[in-house]
Amino acid sequence: MKNTLLNFAAIAAIVFTQSCSNKPKEVKPGFVDENVKFAAEQYDLQIAKIEESGEILNPKSIIDGKMKYIDPQEWTSGFFPGSLWYLYELTGDEKWKNRAVKFTETLDTVQYLTNHHDVGFMIGCSYGNGFRLVQNEPYKQVIIQAAKSLSTRFRPVAGIIQSWDVTGGWQAERGWECPVIIDNMMNLELLFEATKFTGDSTFWKIAVTHADNTIKNHFRPDFSTYHVIDYSLADGSVRNRNTAQGFAHESTWARGQAWAIYGFTVCYRETRNPKYLEQAEKAFEFVATNPNFPADGVPYWDYNAPNIPDEKRDASAAAIMASTLYELSGFSNHADYKAWADKIMQTLSGAEYRAVLGENGDFILKHSVGSIPHNSEVDVPLNYADYYFLEALKRKRDIEK
Repeated sequence: MKNTLLNFAAIAAIVFTQSCSNKPKEVKPGFVDENVKFAAEQYDLQIAKIEESGEILNPKSIIDGKMKYIDPQEWTSGFFPGSLWYLYELTGDEKWKNRAVKFTETLDTVQYLTNHHDVGFMIGCSYGNGFRLVQNEPYKQVIIQAAKSLSTRFRPVAGIIQSWDVTGGWQAERGWECPVIIDNMMNLELLFEATKFTGDSTFWKIAVTHADNTIKNHFRPDFSTYHVIDYSLADGSVRNRNTAQGFAHESTWARGQAWAIYGFTVCYRETRNPKYLEQAEKAFEFVATNPNFPADGVPYWDYNAPNIPDEKRDASAAAIMASTLYELSGFSNHADYKAWADKIMQTLSGAEYRAVLGENGDFILKHSVGSIPHNSEVDVPLNYADYYFLEALKRKRDIEK
């Protein structure tokens, strides 16, 4: 059995190396500038429609042909302000900074939320990017308070940050006690930032403890991920390994796998612990060697979806991967991660996935998937797909400069 596993690992390594050697054609000069120009024009149209309403509205998606605006407490509320910050950084135009400030500061109350884990997304993408770019001291205080709020969800016995409460909604129907989703890796960056700002290592310790237990419990031997791990609050043991947004409990949900690659890349950046780098590398190796990973780099919504190739693709999972692969390329030479990211970005920038100006609700990308099992936000634009697409453009530009 041991020899069989070793042979499988050797074959997978060869396939991975060969697949990474098939580099896409060089991206033509002006690729980033052209995409930034389009994104700015598209978001100008979206902002104009919001301003016509006389309100500060936060767009998430197009549902049944109508714009879906969300309130500050919705888990994706930080992405649109974050996209405005990236447009400011990518264009240098002050109007985007002014817009980013306005939309960011509508999320002021999020820093006090303790009823779910997503404050890391919500505050990190908005206030986090804002502080990075303008060094506004009050923004730092918001980030610290949000980290304190997130820390209230740490469960010391299990050594994890609880993702969802189970006292209401569909989560209450699953029989879970302390569910943790792979997405939660994305919220650890907020805790690392809080330690930098305060010198309090408590935040840092919570983050690495959560990451370590995610390695231990969220991954299969092939480095694919479970979506939901349900822990016992009494003794910290694993009660269930499930999915909520994937095809099946033992399948690999595409966006969840992207969250894992991204989250462990961040953990390596912040700690320089090589086990986190290896986890990110192996999690992407699962993708790169997967027979159901399309050649164009945009995954089906689940790597085990039953009707591939007639399944929905998920542009949001692709954009997340492209962004983190650009960062990973600066940490690892295990594979040509930049070439992989460039391939994904070429596809997302093509006619199949990038909108026509003035269409698609004035979002940048088409064909993302929220949750097929919930029949929610299927094959639509999503604000987080745009956010990570813009972040990927920023990282690509930085690398190439």
